[in-house]
Parts: sequence; C-alpha cells; structure tokens
Amino acid sequence: MIRGAIVDTLSRSELSKWQSERLSELLTAVIPANPFWTRKFAEAGVDPSSIRSLENLRRLPFTTKAELAEDQQAHPPYGTNLTFPVANYSRLHQTSGTTTGRPLRWLDTPSSWNWMIECWSTIYRLAGLLPEDRFCFPFSFGPFLGFWAGFDGASRQGNLCLTAGGMSSEARLKMIFENQVTWLCCTPTYALRLAEVAAAQDIDVATSSVRAVLVAGEPGGAIPSVRERITSAWGARVFDHWGMTEVGPLATECEDDPHVLTVNESACIAEIIDPQTLQPSADGRGELVITNLGRTGSPVFRYRTGDLVEADLSPHPSGRTWLRLRGGILGRTDDMLIIRGNNVFPSSIEAIVRGFTTVAEFRIVVTQHREMPHVRLELEPHPTADTSTLVSSVTVAIKEQLQFQAEVLLVPSGSLPRFEMKAKRLVRES
Repeated sequence: MIRGAIVDTLSRSELSKWQSERLSELLTAVIPANPFWTRKFAEAGVDPSSIRSLENLRRLPFTTKAELAEDQQAHPPYGTNLTFPVANYSRLHQTSGTTTGRPLRWLDTPSSWNWMIECWSTIYRLAGLLPEDRFCFPFSFGPFLGFWAGFDGASRQGNLCLTAGGMSSEARLKMIFENQVTWLCCTPTYALRLAEVAAAQDIDVATSSVRAVLVAGEPGGAIPSVRERITSAWGARVFDHWGMTEVGPLATECEDDPHVLTVNESACIAEIIDPQTLQPSADGRGELVITNLGRTGSPVFRYRTGDLVEADLSPHPSGRTWLRLRGGILGRTDDMLIIRGNNVFPSSIEAIVRGFTTVAEFRIVVTQHREMPHVRLELEPHPTADTSTLVSSVTVAIKEQLQFQAEVLLVPSGSLPRFEMKAKRLVRES
C-alpha cells in the first residue's frame, strides 16, 4: 500500500485513482455491515457497488452533523454508524455540543484509532518534527477529542510527551520550563492565556525552549493578528492544524508553506462546494466536504463540515500535490452574521480586535433590535493598559473594514471568561 510520504507527490490523476480504490474498499467493508450508511444510501436510491471512482462520488448524498445527532438520539447511546459490534470498539470521544446543543459521541476501533495516529504522523512529518522534540499538551484529557490522538501519535514516534490536564496555568508554565518543552499543543486562545498568566508573574515565555506552537480547535491559527501575538509572546513558529471529531485530523500547515493548510488527501477525499447550491464551487471558495478513507469502524461520506475555505492553486514549495487551503479555515456557515446585508464572521471581528495589543480578552454579543441584529463588542483591556482611545479606535476599525457600526464597550479586568479548549466568544441573546 502506498503510504502518505509517497502519496503527497503523486500526480492528481494518480492520486484520484488511488483514492478511488480506497473508496471502493471502504464501501465494500461498510455496506451492509453499517446500519446507518446502509439505510441512508438505500433511502437515496444509491447502489454503493456502483461507486467506483471519484466521478461517481457525487451520486452519494451529503451528510450533516444534525443527521448524526438525530440518529444518536433515536438509537442511544452511540447511534447506528457502527460497522462492527460495540465490543470491537476501544475509544470513545465526543464533540463539544456547541452546534447541535448536545454532544455527539464517536467510537473508534483499535484499527480506526491507528488510522488517526497515522494521520498525526503525517502532520508531524509535514511540520518538521525532530526526534529530540518534547511536547506539552495542556488540555483537559476529558472525552473531547482535542489532542488525544496528537499525544498518542507523538509518543508512538518516541517523543517525550507531557500530559498537563487538571493543572493550573501556573503549574503548566513551570512544567514547560523545567522539562525544556519544544512543542506546545493547544488552542490559539490558550496559547495567549498562558502568555498572559506568565506576564502577570513577570515570566517571559519567549525565553523558554518552546520553538513551535501547534494550534487547533479555533480559526485563530489562521488569523494574522492572532498568529502574530502568539509568535511574539512565545518567540516560536505557529503551526495551524485542522480536524474534527467526526472526520479525524486531516490538515496542517507545512514547515515550508506558512499560512496555508495542506489537506492529507491520502486519508480523505475533500470537496469544496457552494453551500447554497450544493454544487462544486466554481472559484474554489466554499464549504469543505470530507469523505474519510481509513476510519472503517465509524466513517463519514460526503460530510458537510460547515467550515468555509478557499483553495490555493499556486504550486507547493516542495512539489506536494495535495489540496492547499489559503488562509486556513475562513469561518463557519453556522457562525455567519448578516449585518445590514454584509456577511460577517466572528473570525473577521477577532482579526481586528487582536490587532490591538491592549485587549486581553473580548466577547461578541448579538441581540435583535427591531428585527435587525445588533452587535455589542465587549473588550477587556490589560490591567495597566492605556484605554483612552481604545473604544473609538476599535469602533472605527470595524466600521472601515467590516462596514457596520458595532457597540463597543469596556468591561472590568478579569470579568470575561478564560478558555482552555474551544473559546466561546460569540453569544446570541434573544
């Protein structure tokens, strides 16, 4: 079998042929063993045995998170997207529940988990991991998938991996310095939070041994102002990473290709569609749709991620042929705000706010006034910051760059929540 190290330099026609073979093998393994997909394809009038190429893939129906959540609600606790008996599964993780209101549980067999580890091996290879690198994973290690597979992937490669769940930020900083950690893996928000805690203790994290900060879970890794703040605080290279509980860890920033996500097309088939027409995007900009190719125990076919992306058609510096996404994840379809006819994403607001170094934290509160959305932007400044012009400056920047008037106000220091995993800065009030 061709491994990822070879597949990323195949021609597009060779890669399509290889993906088609993997897709056919997966469908053969899943149908009729997996009740969810057997039923879904039958209801759509599709014979899976007729899907023999990427051109045939469009015969399969799209899949949404809401469908999977409804299936789990109807068939608790795990739903019917199981190719094997439950006794064959060894891992349980779940989503944060921010989209559907309830967590989506996901089971993996040992084989499917090994596929996840292989995906992480590819991520580390593309990011330039060294044998002597040491990791710190400051996340809860609870049921949320987070960096579980990233931890397992690095440790299986022989790298020293430090678990930092259930610890205070102060204790984590001490661990990073004492163990000469070189790779920090966390959300963009928490990378900034650790730097904030360090600064309050007169600790300069830029003097630590950390050379790389691998971030995921939020769009911040692709937002220039957020990247710059992390880079400046830690004196380290930022690597953006993308994955989902439902599809696995599938994209990363390459060491020699900054500000672009490279999709591991040895592990999935990626499509970009117009979210309105559901047709292939004409300009390479639209919603990312994923079919994974190795998670046989609980696969997804044509899964609508809700993430908006833009294909980068320029050549990869190292000649890789995999799909590249300019600027990473641009936003989410379910987070988009329509304000006076303009499409506004929270990430666009964050890009502006993070450009003001006096802001420690912020929150976006959306309410309805006379059937129109009203945006209140709450800014929490650093305790010693000069805020005399902050409100007016942020107000003007939003008006000029995003073409709408936001209500901007200051809130007391320490009043806004801090986040260890995914930040929840967008609040919708009725």
